[in-house]
Amino acid sequence: MLRRTIRVTYKVARRIAVGVVGTTVVLLGVALLVLPGPALIVIPAGLAILALEFAWARRWLRIARERSQQALELIGVGKRARTQSRKLSSS
Repeated sequence: MLRRTIRVTYKVARRIAVGVVGTTVVLLGVALLVLPGPALIVIPAGLAILALEFAWARRWLRIARERSQQALELIGVGKRARTQSRKLSSS
């Protein structure tokens, strides 16, 4: 009984701690959108922290990765563009 209570308490405490830290980092990143700073690095870092415990954060992080990869490919910096430039330079 005591072990179960400790285990449940630990899980709840961990979830709360991850939620507080992750939310704080995301909010800091949002503030950095208007303040000078690396908002586009801090916001995904906060989502990664939240993704440790929350499925919705994992989904948002996956979507953000996919969209950032698409944006990089659109401007010619993505994985496909690098592969194509290697093929062109070796020809």
